[in-house]
Amino acid sequence: MIVLGIETSCDETAVALVQDGQEMLASLVYSQADLHARYGGVMPEAASRDHLRKLPALAEEALEKAGLSWDQVDLVGVTYGPGLIGPLIVGVAYAAGVALARDVPLVGVNHLAAHLFALRLMAPPLDPPFLGLIASGGHTLLVVVPRWGEYQVVGGTRDDAAGEALDKFGRLLGFPYPAGPKIDALAQDSDPKAIPFPRPMLESGLDMSFAGLKTAALYWLRQHSGAPLPELCASFLEAVVEVLVEKAMRAARRFQCKKIGVVGGVAANHRLRQVFPARANERGMDVFFPPPELCTDNAATVAACAFHRYRELGIADPLSLSPDANLPLHGWR
Repeated sequence: MIVLGIETSCDETAVALVQDGQEMLASLVYSQADLHARYGGVMPEAASRDHLRKLPALAEEALEKAGLSWDQVDLVGVTYGPGLIGPLIVGVAYAAGVALARDVPLVGVNHLAAHLFALRLMAPPLDPPFLGLIASGGHTLLVVVPRWGEYQVVGGTRDDAAGEALDKFGRLLGFPYPAGPKIDALAQDSDPKAIPFPRPMLESGLDMSFAGLKTAALYWLRQHSGAPLPELCASFLEAVVEVLVEKAMRAARRFQCKKIGVVGGVAANHRLRQVFPARANERGMDVFFPPPELCTDNAATVAACAFHRYRELGIADPLSLSPDANLPLHGWR
């Protein structure tokens, strides 16, 4: 079964073709980072218009790269939430049009579940049960996954997502959007303990908070001019990483999960990939990271999730499928 995956929930236009939910035949991602850099963050209206401009051509390019024709597409999977409503509308409308024109099923996909399916596309894949840590620019969640199609959210951020906090900190330093990769690069050769930034809510429960960390960094910068950028980046990043690692391991212990899968854009961060496995190993746990290209928003994970929903759960959606900007993961199948 050839699945066409479509992802337009934020500022990446992505199209992929995946066979039988596992073999990636083509996966293309067009980033709007340069478009939004002038605004210091994502401008939803501009994002929607750019998706509308790029999506049809990207789909044609993906088919050409995979050596396939439209007649060979058996299923269309599309992200319908959560995300920015304008970009979601563009992707869902295009996907429904393709499904109607080709007379194939349409399957809506939860963006957060798609992130978790990056673990199923790994070689070898990570099989449930496991604890998932979803850490991206828009979301930070702890999810118990007893089996594919069953998601229990047990913790998350109460304000800023981890990636959002990194981007906002980068803005304080004058970095262009998105700032996460720049912070990651500068932090690699510096002392992560140089500046004692706080670890909000580190000792309490499974929820997280990163807005206070950003505010603490703002006040520190006002009081200390001329601090080296690498030290600032390494110290701020270390605070974020320590909170993510501690909360995930606490959740894994509480829900008796020996395996932790880390997904989302922040999962591509070098410091997180360095620290997490070592600390988890000390506590008898194993940590798994997908390849970096499957961490950021992409359509291959959307296609894999759509295949599972259709083939294994028997789910197909009507062509009238409505985008849901606040679609929850807890209880979603």
